[in-house]
Amino acid sequence: MNLLVVGGGGREHAIIKKLKENPSVETIYALPGNGGIAQDAVCVPEIGTKDIPAIVDFAKAHAIDFAVVAPDDPLALGCVDRLHEVGIPCFGPDAKAARIEASKVFSKNLMKKYGIPTAAYEVFDDPKTALEYLKTASFPIVIKADGLALGKGVLIPQNLQEAEDAVKTIMEDKAFGDSGNEIVIEEFLTGPEVSVLAFTDGSAIRPMVSSMDHKRAGDNDTGLNTGGMGTVAPNPYYTADVAQVCMDTIFLPTLAAMRAEGCPFKGCLYFGLMITPKGPKVIEYNCRFGDPETQVVLPLLKTDLLTVMQAVENETLADLEVEWSDGAAACVILASGGYPSHYEKGKVMTFPESTPANVTLYHAGDKLDGDDRLVTSGGRVLGVTAAASTLKEALTDAYAAAETVDFDGKYLRHDIGRRALAAMEER
Repeated sequence: MNLLVVGGGGREHAIIKKLKENPSVETIYALPGNGGIAQDAVCVPEIGTKDIPAIVDFAKAHAIDFAVVAPDDPLALGCVDRLHEVGIPCFGPDAKAARIEASKVFSKNLMKKYGIPTAAYEVFDDPKTALEYLKTASFPIVIKADGLALGKGVLIPQNLQEAEDAVKTIMEDKAFGDSGNEIVIEEFLTGPEVSVLAFTDGSAIRPMVSSMDHKRAGDNDTGLNTGGMGTVAPNPYYTADVAQVCMDTIFLPTLAAMRAEGCPFKGCLYFGLMITPKGPKVIEYNCRFGDPETQVVLPLLKTDLLTVMQAVENETLADLEVEWSDGAAACVILASGGYPSHYEKGKVMTFPESTPANVTLYHAGDKLDGDDRLVTSGGRVLGVTAAASTLKEALTDAYAAAETVDFDGKYLRHDIGRRALAAMEER
């Protein structure tokens, strides 16, 4: 089989490595891919993830048997719709279903209409009205741009002045472009956060192993928000009892709501949850695999990934048992110094001659230079993932492997998994 994976980051590298395990896979094309992904797939750097006509033309010309559309932008732009139109099976939601991430207003209204637990909120399309509302609000508060904003369109002001500045930044200065034409202002929830990705064909659902992300740039959750500086799986706060509550009150109701709205969701549905004192609530939905959650979840998948994805596409997921390892995984992100603000690119990367069997390097932001050397090309450069029988072992192995990779300005957090380990000791 010839496969196509749309995307070019660490998430896509994790997907590609897992797909390669299927013996029927001959060639995987990555559009655009990156320097490290080129070790596992044929990269086509000249085709970007938003160039839907070029993606479709490439798929037709290269007799693609199955496509995986991984990032949010091409999903929201209808990449799956266009590929389906030319007869190419795909993993991922169509554009109507992708609205569950592409529009915060859509997703919040969906939850309100169908009684899915989430934070109380109001929607605004006029900055003056939003500013008037904030004068009556309690702080801290959460302000979200409606549309896609590279995971950075959520601000948490601590007081009225910060909230007014946030509205101005999003709605007037257009820091996130048209994504800020509307905003959602919602109550600030407290409790442990949990990420649960789930395979679904619109009716059946198979949740993946839970995970814990680390968004802040600095140790002890300090500094700016990032795309994610590391992850661990499973998340100790996601107990069997919590999982059952989520299935009954969030997961199945969400699928039913999407069907009722005429936009059944097929693909990977990401539930960003908070375990509040009043029970689990939805912070956000994503219409695709999380990054870097994918880098710790897929290494624990025992069932063949392509088989699962085909069952999602064919709507036969109910007939498939999806199995997971009992172990744990940890991912430490190696970032460029200065990320997520200003950082330099083009730093030559050095690697060990070999890595332990339980360690995988997922390439996120690098490229090949003119001398075929891997050099940095992004903020998050590499995800170093280790799988082991316990989380403590996985973290030890991931950090040991992270020390063997080097580039000028390399930056990493040193406390990934610390909170998870502490939670496990308290139980």
